[in-house]
Amino acid sequence: MKRILIVLSLMITTITFAQNKNAKVSLEVDGVCLMCKERIEKAAIRTKGVKSAIWNVETHELKLIYDERKTNLDAIKQSIVAVGHDTKDLKATDEAYNSVHPCCKYRDEEVQKDHQN
Repeated sequence: MKRILIVLSLMITTITFAQNKNAKVSLEVDGVCLMCKERIEKAAIRTKGVKSAIWNVETHELKLIYDERKTNLDAIKQSIVAVGHDTKDLKATDEAYNSVHPCCKYRDEEVQKDHQN
C-alpha cells in the first residue's frame, strides 16, 4: 500500500511539472495607434505557440503568453519586425516599415506628435 502511494505521488508530481510549459514575458514594441496594436498582436498570435498577445498603445508594452515547447521569444520578435514594428533589440527592415499605413509611421516625429494626447 505504501508503495502504491509513493508511485501515485511521483506520477502526480511528474504531471504537474509537465504542465509547466507556458512562459509569460513583456517586451517593448514601437507603434503609435490602434492599427499598430492590431498588426502587432496579430503578428504575435500567428506565431505558432503564442497563446496570448496584448499590446498597450500608451506604454508600448507587449505582454505575451507562449508555449516554450513550440516557439521562443526570438521567433515572436521576428514575426513582429516582419510586419514593420521595431522591438528594443530588433529593427524592422525599411521595406517592412514602409508597408505600414502612413498613420503608423512611428519613426516619424510628426506622426508621433499627432498621436500624443
